[in-house]
Amino acid sequence: QVQLAESGGGWVQPGGSLRLSCAASESIFSSSDMAWYRQSPGKQRELVALSTSGGMKTVANSVKGRFTISRDNAKNTVYLQMNNLTPVDTATYFCNALVGAAKTPLWGQGTQVTVSS
Repeated sequence: QVQLAESGGGWVQPGGSLRLSCAASESIFSSSDMAWYRQSPGKQRELVALSTSGGMKTVANSVKGRFTISRDNAKNTVYLQMNNLTPVDTATYFCNALVGAAKTPLWGQGTQVTVSS
């Protein structure tokens, strides 16, 4: 069974940067849309960034200009580079994959990002 494992979360001061990584246990990336979501307590999970198998990338308006999604299919890994972080970005960040033609959804366990002074 394919699994996703996030890493790279932690605590950072406002204005700081973090890079999240999501590695798959098998080679699924080339045929999968990969995305990062985040969820804060009491709020719905929201899409942060998307990288499709066809090469399209998009980020939410709330993070545009600060966050970048990238992927390395050879390493089965997708990244989320987060710059100029603010307390509003504090959340649990989840990696998501829509695998293959069936777009079967997979979720990672999440990694916590805390932005505070």
